[in-house]
Amino acid sequence: MASFRDLLTDTKSSIREVDTAEAERLRDSGVKLLDVREADEFEQGAVPGSVFIPRGHLESQIESRITDKNAPLLVMCAGGVRSAFAAKTLGELGYTDVVSIAGGFNKWKDEGREWKRPEVLTPEQRNRYSRHLLMSEVGEAGQLKMLGAKVLLLGAGGLGSPAGLYLAAAGVGTIGIVDMDVVDESNLQRQILHNTERIGDRKVDSAKKTINALNPDVNVVTHDVRLDATNIESVIAGYDIVVDGADNFPVRYMLNDASVKLGIPVVHGSIFRFEGQVTVFDPKTGPTYRDMLPEPPPAEMAPSCSEAGVLGVLPGIVGCIQAVETLKLILGLGDSLVGRYLTFDAADMEFREYKLHKDPRNQITWENRDQIVVTEMEGLCQPAPLQAPGAAA
Repeated sequence: MASFRDLLTDTKSSIREVDTAEAERLRDSGVKLLDVREADEFEQGAVPGSVFIPRGHLESQIESRITDKNAPLLVMCAGGVRSAFAAKTLGELGYTDVVSIAGGFNKWKDEGREWKRPEVLTPEQRNRYSRHLLMSEVGEAGQLKMLGAKVLLLGAGGLGSPAGLYLAAAGVGTIGIVDMDVVDESNLQRQILHNTERIGDRKVDSAKKTINALNPDVNVVTHDVRLDATNIESVIAGYDIVVDGADNFPVRYMLNDASVKLGIPVVHGSIFRFEGQVTVFDPKTGPTYRDMLPEPPPAEMAPSCSEAGVLGVLPGIVGCIQAVETLKLILGLGDSLVGRYLTFDAADMEFREYKLHKDPRNQITWENRDQIVVTEMEGLCQPAPLQAPGAAA
């Protein structure tokens, strides 16, 4: 019968091995590194950028985590034994360019090569976000990005409700909420962050209770203020993304100017009767709100939902699209709605897309950010409180 030493010798004769110096050169050139140690070993230290799959889960997880079987791949364990067996298994699974690192992480670390103690999910978080961890596009690294992200909801109403709930459920670590209104019974037809028991409560407080009950991982920061030119920059500063659920033009234009000045992307949404619209304004890479709408239309051309009504489920659809676009920005995946204006007609169940372009006449740009002064528009209809998106008051 073959001994372990015989099996190891036979395995190493059938795979390729490189020393740590060559492994570092390959890794620096862009070759992906797969770490097959156990979780407790990985948590004590790892090579930055490694893909972590414990050896015992390799066969069941590798094809969903590393999909290109022809891409070169480095395999690391603690000393070079498990990585050798893993490399042989990967070859049997059809991976064509796999090498094991002789000496493994222990030698890598002893030689003073780059490593760090990685951020890792707790066992409870691994269970909560397990469906994300199964996705190669998200995985643990993506989930950690979401937990480290800071997103501001402009409004805790029709659009802020579904967007906030799904961002919280997904594990966005910090969610700020701006709203100075109180919960009214007429809100409950669509503003699902709130309930009957909270009528009369501050919306930000009601929203915080709902989000924390859904996911205690989320730090909810409340801003119970009326946004104006004196405070909007300080409110949005420090957030990675703003989800726009404002219901009036003065706030939208102030938000545009402040977000352009600070370089913060805005995921814009609006609703009216059966119709919804979504786009992403990224001041560093694409058109902004002023490129789309240089001047606000007359008040009679833009009645609010309190005047014309809104189908209660509509903000759920639009707000969920805003949440999707926000997560895509955080994860850096997919094709965002930057430069694309998506409209939805619930009555006809029809989506349409329009292209947005930068307006060369627009002077409120990222390139001119040092010259931007945020001011308030005078003489426009503006409800006293900042209410739910698309005038969903």
